Amino acid sequence: MGETTGTEKAPKQSFFKGLKAEFKKIVWPDQETVTKQTIAVLAVSAALGIIIAILDFIIKWGLSFMIK
Repeated sequence: MGETTGTEKAPKQSFFKGLKAEFKKIVWPDQETVTKQTIAVLAVSAALGIIIAILDFIIKWGLSFMIK
């Protein structure tokens, strides 16, 4: 029932040969792209940190106002 005819499995390569073949397929970004993306990540992280700090300050102020 589960048998198929005419299909053969590919010979199993060693793990490291397969790994080497996959690494050859990778397209590495150039230095300009990496620099731009790094700056973008740092800027967004800093902006998000500032937003979270402001929200934290507002929530603390609001809670202290309600408790007193």
